[in-house]
Amino acid sequence: MILLACLALLLPMPLSAQTDPWSQADAIVANIKKVNFPDRQVSIVDFGAVANNPLELAHDAINLAILDMNQKGGGTVVVPADTFYTGPITLKSNVRLHFQDGAVLRFTTEAEYYFPAVPTRWEGVDCNNTHPLIYAYGETNIALTGKGVLDAQGAPDRWWHIQARERKSTPEKLAPRLQLLRWGEEQLPLHQRTFTPDNYMRPQFVNFYRCNTALIEDVTLLNSPFWVIHPLFCDDLIVRGVTVRNHGPNGDGCDPESCKNVLIEDCVFDTGDDCIAIKSGRNADGRKWNVPSENIVVRRCHMADGHGGIVIGSEISGGYRNLFVEDCTMDSPNLDRVVRIKTSNCRGGVIENIYVRNIEVGECREAVVRINLAYEPRENCDRSFDPIVRNVYLENINCQKSQYGIYLHGLDNVTNIDNINLKDCNFNGVTSKGNFMAGLVGSVSLDNVKINGKKLKELKAQKASK
Repeated sequence: MILLACLALLLPMPLSAQTDPWSQADAIVANIKKVNFPDRQVSIVDFGAVANNPLELAHDAINLAILDMNQKGGGTVVVPADTFYTGPITLKSNVRLHFQDGAVLRFTTEAEYYFPAVPTRWEGVDCNNTHPLIYAYGETNIALTGKGVLDAQGAPDRWWHIQARERKSTPEKLAPRLQLLRWGEEQLPLHQRTFTPDNYMRPQFVNFYRCNTALIEDVTLLNSPFWVIHPLFCDDLIVRGVTVRNHGPNGDGCDPESCKNVLIEDCVFDTGDDCIAIKSGRNADGRKWNVPSENIVVRRCHMADGHGGIVIGSEISGGYRNLFVEDCTMDSPNLDRVVRIKTSNCRGGVIENIYVRNIEVGECREAVVRINLAYEPRENCDRSFDPIVRNVYLENINCQKSQYGIYLHGLDNVTNIDNINLKDCNFNGVTSKGNFMAGLVGSVSLDNVKINGKKLKELKAQKASK
């Protein structure tokens, strides 16, 4: 008994049992490792980059400058105040790619430049796919900084054309996305999951893979073909002062996947999909690596269009713990939800310790808070892995217009939504009967929560409005 008591003292205390869980948010931010570069710097022009000529792509010059700086011990590669056209860029350790005010980088949309394929993940499934526009693999102490504009030039007709090809099979060939999902379910080795120039998926804009100590600051990212910022298996990352405007399909703003110790602050997201979506792998691949995302702090961001402002999932099979979101604003008739958790029994995993406070919302289209454990019910997968969502704390969230206030959709066979807490929240302009609940839902605590000015005493199940 004495031994068991001693062991219990050594185990970490759950956040909900702490006096002030927000003190952990401060500790997470303080402990994130910060980038540091030597004073050495060079311009991409010194390595042959030519401005204002779409026929003179600058990626060879930029990559050579980055590699040279890396080999000399690190420093800053400068993109001067001009317009440059480029193919894909690869960052190396101890190098900062800095954009002067007025610098514009326009990426070619010709697919041939984004091969050979590189290791990455696509919608949570491991593969070798098109080279992201800006990519780093296994690097440390890297940065993208400055008030430059990076434009992927993904015109809407091109976005939707490629997405349609990804999803539509032909008699001769399975659609790439369906092929990828099959590879994941069959657990083929990575070298057998390789896309080619005649059969590929859209690339991410910025993909840091297995990197640590990274900074993305002040840049504007436009018109990505796929997810915009996608850190994957990364530790110690800061995304600060970034503006994302991207309305293509799957145009998520920032998607940390299986990442630890992340700060996202003072950013603007205006997207065609989720603004911030935290992930940890899809189905078998997520469970195989079993690396949760954890210790992520989001503060002082603004969300406009998007499927969700702050989202966890749906590729969340590795689980998630310890999210802190505060002092954000959201407002758009094209913003579907404010806080969203989406998963299913294809995914599994435990999502816990979610803290959100001080969020001001003009309007959103559907629900202020939506937790859905039955996401994508038609997905073809092994449904043996019931997900768990617990320990969610929402405080001082005020919304002026929405269809629902709270929308909870649990599983039918087990109570895996539990310990949901709302305090001092005001949901005005709610156009439905107020809330929606389906499936099995555990404890929901409501402390001074008002729907259209009327205090909500309990959450009752009802049919969703059409």
